[in-house]
Amino acid sequence: MRILEPLTPGELMADAGKSAKQSKAKAPTGQQKRNFFATMSGEVIKAIKRAALEDDTTASEILEEAARDWLERRKHKAPKRETG
Repeated sequence: MRILEPLTPGELMADAGKSAKQSKAKAPTGQQKRNFFATMSGEVIKAIKRAALEDDTTASEILEEAARDWLERRKHKAPKRETG
């Protein structure tokens, strides 16, 4: 029987037992990953975790990709005008 280390905050059970070399989570060159906590509905969190398991990735990678996509789309929008 293999004994696994306890999970760290934010780590998915799917990642348990993977070494740092096996993990797909990689920061862009020269950038260190940092924690960012957000509040979401339980339904969304559950769907993200399920998708991560199905796609053999992590919830963090899914959320980072979604954030990068949103930021890229936001660049191309016209700036909002201030009212007042």
